[in-house]
Amino acid sequence: MFFLSDGTGITAETFGNTLLTQFPQETFARETVPFISTPELAYQVVETVNELASLGPLPLIFSTAVNTSIRAILSTASAHFIDLLGGHVGELERALGTRASGELGKAHGQGNLLRYQSRMAAVEYAIEHDDGQSIRALENAELILIAPSRCGKTPTTMYLALQHGILAANFPLVDEDFERGELPDPLLPHVGKCFGLSSTPLRLHQVRTGRRPRSQYSSLRQCGYELRSAEALYLGYGIPHVNSGVMSVEEMAATILQRMHLHH
Repeated sequence: MFFLSDGTGITAETFGNTLLTQFPQETFARETVPFISTPELAYQVVETVNELASLGPLPLIFSTAVNTSIRAILSTASAHFIDLLGGHVGELERALGTRASGELGKAHGQGNLLRYQSRMAAVEYAIEHDDGQSIRALENAELILIAPSRCGKTPTTMYLALQHGILAANFPLVDEDFERGELPDPLLPHVGKCFGLSSTPLRLHQVRTGRRPRSQYSSLRQCGYELRSAEALYLGYGIPHVNSGVMSVEEMAATILQRMHLHH
């Protein structure tokens, strides 16, 4: 299967993979071809697809080509062609009574410069405030993720920064915090911004074993202790939390945005 685009291909991948989750019994070889910006490049892609089609079942194509000429060429390939934009653009044109611009790179480029700059500033903030490395300007945080080690704080923080422009810090919870039964001191003035991540003992054990096998840190007993202690802290301080062991980063991010009323 192919994700084809005259832009980055990110939208084609996102929509296409979402649709394919409805067919878990199928296995696919995936290839993304971005920046198909000329007819010559489009014809090259068609030739590649046709060669594969001659060897077996027809490939799938998910296309988000904005340019109508490029889209028309790609649609001639010997494949099941799924146009993720074309029909919807026409519907919007009719609904809005105006023509689409046809400009490339709007979804994942710098089309909205202020939003782009906001997202990059959020990424820089997340990097500086990853894993409690810095408490400088912590008061500027819109969100502070807290959790025991390896519960997904960093990837979730980075996703929220890059995709949504959220100023997010993250802090680890360690044995000292659990023994005291209190949050780390720098977080006490900002409890209302805190959101907790938990996991399942078995999942956390598996993740930690990959990092430090046969250690107390990765033992099932230690993982269970830390998770129980963290959840007790969340309840004690009234901090909302989710189980990262059964959710993807995207699902956690959406849940956090909703429950913390964060919208950019």
